[in-house]
Amino acid sequence: MHTVAILALDEVVPFDMAAPMQVFDWTRLPDGRPPYRIRLCAASPEVRADGGFSLRVERGLETLADADTIVVPGCSPAAGPTPAPVLEALRQAAAAGTRIASVCVGAFVLAEAGLLDGLRATTHWVAAQELARRFPDVRVEPDVLYVDNGQILTSAGAAAGLDMCLHMIRRDFGSAVAAHSARMSVMPLEREGGQAQFIVHDHPPVPRGSTLEPVLEWIEDNLAREITLGALASRSGMSERTFSRRFREQTGTTPLQWLLRARVRRAQYLLENSDHTIERIAQQAGFGSPTAFRERFRRVVGTSPQGYRSAFHGKQDSPAARV
Repeated sequence: MHTVAILALDEVVPFDMAAPMQVFDWTRLPDGRPPYRIRLCAASPEVRADGGFSLRVERGLETLADADTIVVPGCSPAAGPTPAPVLEALRQAAAAGTRIASVCVGAFVLAEAGLLDGLRATTHWVAAQELARRFPDVRVEPDVLYVDNGQILTSAGAAAGLDMCLHMIRRDFGSAVAAHSARMSVMPLEREGGQAQFIVHDHPPVPRGSTLEPVLEWIEDNLAREITLGALASRSGMSERTFSRRFREQTGTTPLQWLLRARVRRAQYLLENSDHTIERIAQQAGFGSPTAFRERFRRVVGTSPQGYRSAFHGKQDSPAARV
């Protein structure tokens, strides 16, 4: 059997830990046999979990040496630095060829151990910038659900950890076995789009009292209109060159990028909260055509407008939702 070791560190996020345990435990081969042996282990017999409770863990770090796959769940910020024995055990396992995967901010543990140096990696989009800042040798990709480097894998948020586990099951035993595990988890074997569709594309903060505040508010109120650089500069009483320079100084981006981001955010809101057609939303958000809308939306969000709507459009009023 293939042994999967789940490493529980102090302040472990319960869902990050339990989801891999469950999906591997539910996996069955065509003849009904379980292909995975699950082992929960920790650096000490008692582990504090994020949420105000503790776990009694029977197995220690020696379990990592015998594992075929190690999964490192995320921990809350209260956890602090990873203990040196844990980092060393992970390094030894990696040197022995063990497959190692992280869930959510568990990527920080792999990065501390040096296992992500020179590799592509991901984590929850909220923490992606911090991972890149703290570990500049890691090529952080904040818009994907998971990254597979062969031996080392990283996933985004907790649900993306399930996507990654199903991917590993498919690698190990094929699509039919992985599809059965997906059905047992009541989720698709593959989700359309990546983590980009969940990222909140907020505007950079603008200082209070900025000379740009009135024109930025005007942009938000007039997204459906054709907006040119000349019109914005004129409203601000500046030349186009001066306006562009001031805009970048105060926002860190260009007027065009600000405008496109505002239009994508408006489109996301309408897709989530209205039944308007794609064509009408393209007009309301100020895109020149449905084709231009679809291309820009996919480039920024990572999925099509229709795919985004299917994932995010509320069904609270449907009869099925009330059953």
